[in-house]
Amino acid sequence: MQLRRMLAPGSALALLVAAFAPAAAAAPTALLFQAPMHPVTGQHGAAPFFVSHGGGLHATSTSDNWSGYAATGSTYTSVSTTFVQPAVDCSQGDGYSSFWVGLDGYSSSSVEQTGTEADCSGGQAQYSAWYEMYPANPVTYGNAVYPGDTITETVKYSSNTYTLTLNDKTEGWTKTTSKRESGLARSSAEVIAEAPWSGSVLPLDDFGTVTFDNNTVNGAGLSAANPTGIDMASDSGTPEATTSGLSGNDFSITWDSL
Repeated sequence: MQLRRMLAPGSALALLVAAFAPAAAAAPTALLFQAPMHPVTGQHGAAPFFVSHGGGLHATSTSDNWSGYAATGSTYTSVSTTFVQPAVDCSQGDGYSSFWVGLDGYSSSSVEQTGTEADCSGGQAQYSAWYEMYPANPVTYGNAVYPGDTITETVKYSSNTYTLTLNDKTEGWTKTTSKRESGLARSSAEVIAEAPWSGSVLPLDDFGTVTFDNNTVNGAGLSAANPTGIDMASDSGTPEATTSGLSGNDFSITWDSL
């Protein structure tokens, strides 16, 4: 049991712990979008695209806003992952990061997704959870998220309904949102760490390494979908986040630079 749950609200020790605890959800000054993938040479708002630079069993591509894995080449109805919410190091200045699963966005202009946010603003870390039916605005849940929390995320499609579920096992809450949409491509399914967008791609904050476990696509292990690995780099080619190879259906992403 975490210390904050053992303290009586209003006690002197509880107030002291709260003062030094990482912030939970906080209202951003501008909307942060989790957008479709786009290349290191492109401008946001252009048609989503990727630049291939690899081969082998799992090809790799490079993006200036996505890192992780995307299954493509079929029509997808579900994707899920479990990970431990990483803590962000805010000592290098403001930065932003999100960790999500979704359908679409690799080669289509919509993304149906749910995830968590870990941002550095004014030297302070802020954590939150959300869903987004891009290009519609993201919606932030009011539930608290903290580094070290075990998070499970799932997006499912059936009969023109997208069901987006985020469970914080550590804090003991689940949020499920259903949205009816027709005509979306469902041409990819992905597990992603992203540098969000607000007018342009934002700096990616230092989240260390995040490991995504028990990844599934269409009800089977991620590896069965022969997904494409995605590394993140700036438009000038500076590595920002590197995706590991698959170990079974699991993989990790390591932050490289702000």
